[in-house]
Amino acid sequence: MTAPFRVYNPAAAPSAGAAQPGRALDNLKGKTVGFIDNAKPNFQFLVEDLEAQLTTRYGVKAVRKHRKPGQVPVKPEVLKQFVEECDAVITGSGD
Repeated sequence: MTAPFRVYNPAAAPSAGAAQPGRALDNLKGKTVGFIDNAKPNFQFLVEDLEAQLTTRYGVKAVRKHRKPGQVPVKPEVLKQFVEECDAVITGSGD
């Protein structure tokens, strides 16, 4: 049996014209999770640890990763690919 896992929703209210968030996932089993790395130091280490936990403890089927070349917006073609391939996407920073 796994220990309880608390997930916080960091979402703010959408601004005018922003896309509405998708529906919440019931669980992660069999899902594909994407990570968009914003090129901050150490984020790749966090992603590696999260990938291991997500696949072994929560049954995530696959993990997709994209590292941006710096503090720039994600290219539209990358976003399109993540929308098509991922059930959930996590963006973040390291440091």
